[in-house]
Amino acid sequence: MTSFHSNTSSASVSALRSDSSLPSAKTRPISVNRLILRGLSPQGLAGHCLWLFGVLASLFQIRTAHAEDSLAIKAQSWQEDNKRIRVDSQYGLAEADITPDAHLKVMGLLDTIAGNTPTGEMPATPASPVPTSHMKELRKAWDANLAYQFQRVNVAVSYGVSRESDYLSKGYSLNTLTNFNQKNTVLLLGWGHTDDRIMEKFWANDRFKTGDDFIIGLTQLISPEMSVTANVSYGRSTGFMSDPYKIVSTTMLDVLPGFYQTPPENRPREKDKVSVFLGTNRHFERLDGALDGSYRFYSDSFGITSHTVELKWIQRLGSHFTLEPTARYSIQSQADFYYFDLDKAGIVTSLDPTSETGTGKAPYYSSDYRLSKMETINLGAKISYIINDHCSLDFAYERYLMRGLDHVTHQDSYPDANVVTFGFKLSR
Repeated sequence: MTSFHSNTSSASVSALRSDSSLPSAKTRPISVNRLILRGLSPQGLAGHCLWLFGVLASLFQIRTAHAEDSLAIKAQSWQEDNKRIRVDSQYGLAEADITPDAHLKVMGLLDTIAGNTPTGEMPATPASPVPTSHMKELRKAWDANLAYQFQRVNVAVSYGVSRESDYLSKGYSLNTLTNFNQKNTVLLLGWGHTDDRIMEKFWANDRFKTGDDFIIGLTQLISPEMSVTANVSYGRSTGFMSDPYKIVSTTMLDVLPGFYQTPPENRPREKDKVSVFLGTNRHFERLDGALDGSYRFYSDSFGITSHTVELKWIQRLGSHFTLEPTARYSIQSQADFYYFDLDKAGIVTSLDPTSETGTGKAPYYSSDYRLSKMETINLGAKISYIINDHCSLDFAYERYLMRGLDHVTHQDSYPDANVVTFGFKLSR
């Protein structure tokens, strides 16, 4: 129920879908838990993981003048404060040249997740803790990407699968990178499709969801020391969008009014999203370092709008070490159908005929704090040690902070977390 993602100066559409925005180009795997907490349903993470795999696989083609045969392994631990959710992830990437013009990448991910997460139910009293439920999950995912370099165009196709006990996601993508202006300009065009199956064990019937994402982007080399990137993406998803493990509190259930009930949440069955990404990278020769900065705008038909700014400094320390401090800030509005107190809002809830989920029809409602108005801050650093031309190590630490901004949702709903990552890479 976690994955890896990168935040950088370019993006592509991959085998599977994304959530609130399209990640973009750098070679740094990081936990996608920050995205979990920003609005993804847990089951949606399966598709998100593979979508991100495709992003990484395609974008390595932009930055690498000549691909290399290599094997990279990452181990990561995400631990929320107050013994909430813990995620341990192991990730591997193998890549090799098949021919002088064809390059293959295969990625694999194994996640274990356990801990307590808010259910969406209101606390018994204003001073009571937020109700939580214990969860435990194992997820396995893989993705394969094949890229072929024509004279001016790089074409990459990707296919991936992610499996959990209650979720299966399959996806594929097609991306092209076209060089212009003596290779100083790169045009990105991409499309990705996902097919998801939700298999909650208490349901009589499985639910399904599909998604398509499109992206167009341009990367321009301004000078030998500076490049800029602009991407625009659009995505549409249809099918079961609710989180089957999230509930709401109400005394206005249509089939039993006046009694306290905790029926499932009810989200729309369609979602459109648009995002704009702007990024730049500037090398400072005298300092032997580089500044990487980006801004991302996101908006969707659920009513969520977000703004994300990230800055990273890449500093070489001698011939063997590199230090990368990072700061990231994001703020989002709440979904149109987010309610902390449904009774106070006058929302009448309902169930479908099988009493398993929400109806998928208006009125829509959710008390999932990840859909509320909030802000997140990430502060961290990564240090890399280049042992020789064929071997390197890296270690990263990141502190994740989340705060609610609606002055209604309990602050203990929003977790803080520590993220520790170890990496090892062999190449030839």
